Amino acid sequence: MNRPGWAETSDLLREYYDHEWGLPVRDTPGVYERITLEGFQSGLSWETVLRKRPAFRQAFVGFDPAAVAQFGAADVERLMTDASIVRNRRKIEAAITNAQATVALSDAGEDLADVVWSFQPADPRGHVNATQSPESVALAAALKKRGFVFVGPVTMFALMQAIGLVQHRLA
Repeated sequence: MNRPGWAETSDLLREYYDHEWGLPVRDTPGVYERITLEGFQSGLSWETVLRKRPAFRQAFVGFDPAAVAQFGAADVERLMTDASIVRNRRKIEAAITNAQATVALSDAGEDLADVVWSFQPADPRGHVNATQSPESVALAAALKKRGFVFVGPVTMFALMQAIGLVQHRLA
């Protein structure tokens, strides 16, 4: 299999690329998980976050938006002491805020996965060497308007690549 250089640097990244990266994720819990992890990755290596993903899944109740939306100050403090995840207060609070926004979307009759996928570009193979695109800028703005945080255009472009909205996998 052809892989980009980043996917050849470790067994963990190779496995992720081969079986997950760029393949469609169309369910709301899966999209919420990826938004959360992309937010935690900001300023860190993706390998660091990926290595901690099992702990993140445990800490954030399997990335069940309805469960995470109920987290309060005590949960934030608990997570701030959990060395198995990235302990960044702003990122932890963003995960909770984004779970609440996901629930609010659902309450309003919208689905997070459908909202995100509505920003798939006409040419999913475009912008290969970019860090953002017009669609990721629009997606970031749409999510922010709906109450999401830590969802800038670069982070949303990484999300779009990771969940298959854009197709940048090597043949």
